[in-house]
Amino acid sequence: MSQKLRWGIIGLGNIAHHFVKDLALVKDASISAVASRSMDKAKAFAEEYNVHFAFDSYNDLLESQEVDVVYIATPHTFHSELAILAMTHKKHVLCEKPMGVNAEEVKKMISASQENGVFLMEALWSRFNPSIVKVKDLIDQGEIGPLAYIHADFAFYALDRDLKGRVLNPKLGGGSLLDIGIYPIFLSYLLLGKPKSILSTSHFHSNGAEVQTSMIFKYPKAQAILYSGFTSKSEMKAEISGEKGSIFIPTRWHEAQGFSMARNNEQEEFSLPTTGRGYFHEINEVHQCIANGKLESDLWSHRNSLDLIELLDTVRKQNQIIFPFEE
Repeated sequence: MSQKLRWGIIGLGNIAHHFVKDLALVKDASISAVASRSMDKAKAFAEEYNVHFAFDSYNDLLESQEVDVVYIATPHTFHSELAILAMTHKKHVLCEKPMGVNAEEVKKMISASQENGVFLMEALWSRFNPSIVKVKDLIDQGEIGPLAYIHADFAFYALDRDLKGRVLNPKLGGGSLLDIGIYPIFLSYLLLGKPKSILSTSHFHSNGAEVQTSMIFKYPKAQAILYSGFTSKSEMKAEISGEKGSIFIPTRWHEAQGFSMARNNEQEEFSLPTTGRGYFHEINEVHQCIANGKLESDLWSHRNSLDLIELLDTVRKQNQIIFPFEE
């Protein structure tokens, strides 16, 4: 392996553009190859970001000896198959969230990582956001006391989107829950672990896609009120309250640049801007883990990804959210 980790990107939608810009900020990273089902799209992306290799075959990228680690940014339904294929080619993998569409897929992906001795991590970038890291540290240190209440939402209007696109297409695992509901669920899980029980309810588009879900996660001494939706906007703020104080993460909390903590009638402000868009931090974690010979991250482990998808599976089961390819 060369001194720099050589990245390949599979799936060249909007998120890949944000990712590659942050990749350029990581000193020991280089972008070596990109792949799309469209050669025109692959060539245009490669030209824009000065990437040497452009492929219209995912398999050709995975067979390339110029790629050490692969970032998978395709629609959800392709994550598991492509990640496992990459790992059988001995490539390390950073896979967009959700890592798989259900627990069965995630278990197979984890097994492939262990069997092939390569690193695998779900690209849950908020876990590595400096503000989220600091919030968890403060809570773990007891700064606001035992937690009693969490509120987190994530919503935007998307009912005008193309029904064949990934957002509203059940055949592509579309719906609000896997796309954005994963964020509020992640925050509750990160801070309180797996709940004792879950209450949830969903609304659906005429094409069968889930477009609105409300959830209550019940813990022994706390509750989390969580929401995701495509039917309207929401403030997208997060509130975390304990017996001694509260933490407030402002609008678009999942990519926070800071937060406030209120205790004893006083409010303390924390400014923790991300490097780049924020993908820098998860990329840096991948590099550190690979350099240390790890197969998984301590901050977001294989177990964490499996727990998260199991929570999503529970909400889906309660609301009979079944994708056509699962029937």
